[in-house]
Amino acid sequence: MIDTRFRSQLTARRAIAGMTLVELMVALAIGVFLMIGAVTVFMQGRTTFRITESVSRLQENARFALDVLEPDVRMAYHYGLTNVGANIEGRAGTTVPAGVPTTCGNTWVNDFERGIAATNGSSPWPWGGSCAASAGGAAAAADTLIVRRVSAEPVLAGRTAGTLYIQSNRSDKSQLFVGAALPGSPDPTTSQPFRVIANGYYVSTNNTSNLSTPGNTVPSLRMKTLVDGGAIQDREILPGVEDLQVQLGIDTSPPGTPGRGTIDRFVDPGDALLADPGFTNDARQILAMRLWLRLRAERTEGGFVDGTTYSYAGQNFGPFNDGYRRTVVSKTVYLRNANLR
Repeated sequence: MIDTRFRSQLTARRAIAGMTLVELMVALAIGVFLMIGAVTVFMQGRTTFRITESVSRLQENARFALDVLEPDVRMAYHYGLTNVGANIEGRAGTTVPAGVPTTCGNTWVNDFERGIAATNGSSPWPWGGSCAASAGGAAAAADTLIVRRVSAEPVLAGRTAGTLYIQSNRSDKSQLFVGAALPGSPDPTTSQPFRVIANGYYVSTNNTSNLSTPGNTVPSLRMKTLVDGGAIQDREILPGVEDLQVQLGIDTSPPGTPGRGTIDRFVDPGDALLADPGFTNDARQILAMRLWLRLRAERTEGGFVDGTTYSYAGQNFGPFNDGYRRTVVSKTVYLRNANLR
C-alpha cells in the first residue's frame, strides 16, 4: 500500500509540472500566426491611410485651384457700371493712355472687348514682350487663359500712381486712365473709378516652392497679374498642377433673335468660329467657360503605377505608367456679366 505522504508528494509534483515541448511548439506556432495577422492588418491599414491621404490632398488642392479660377472667370467683362468693353476709351485699338504696361504685349492688359481670352496650348508662348513663362517654362500642351475685368467696388479714394483704373459710365463712354487724378470725362457725377484687373493663367513645368528634387520635377499652376503701380508680376498659385484645359461656351445667335442668350456649343480656344470677324467683333457671345485641371502627387507612390488614360476636353492624356497618383477635376462657369443684347 502506497504511503499517503508519498502519494501527496507525487500529486504535488504533477501539479507543478511545466509545458511539454509539443505544447510549447503549438503555442509558439499560434503566436506566430497571430503576430503575422496583426502585422498584415497594420500594413494594410497603413497603406489604406497613405492612399486616402494622397487622394484627399489631391482633391483638396483641386478644390483650392478651382476656387481661385472660378470667381475670376465669373467676373469677366465686369467693367464697373458697364459690361460693354467696346464703350471703353483707351482700350486696345483706341488712343491708349501713357503708362499702360506692355510687358506681356501692347494689348494684354487693355483688350477689354475680350474679357476672356485663351489659347489652345502654350506653344508657341502666346504672351509677348518680356512676359516669359517662369519656373522652367510653360507646359506646352496646357492651355492659357486671360481674364480682364475691374474691381468689385469703386475706388473712390486712395488711388495710387501708376495704377490703372476705368472711369466707368453706365450709359455712355467710359475712360481708361492711369494714376490718382480722375480724367476729364466722363462726368464724375454719373461715373465711378474702378481698378483694372488682368490675370493670365498658365501651367509651368517646375515650381518656386522648392518641392522639386533630382529626378522629380513638380509642375505648378501660375499666373501673370497686374498689380498696383502698373507692374505685371508672376505668381505661383499651386504646385502639383500639370495641365489646364479650357473650352468656351458660345452663343452664335444674332442679337435680338429668339436663340440669343443660349449656349450653342463649347469650342476649343483655337476653333475657327472664334476667328470669324463677325464673332470677334462681338465677344459678348462667350457666355460660359469649362475648366479642367489635372493634378498629380508631389512624390511617387511605392507599388503604384498610373496606367489610366484620362479623357477630357475632347482629348486623351496618358497612360503615364509612372508612380504618381493623379486626379482630374472640371467646372463649368457661367459669365455673370455677359451682354445678351
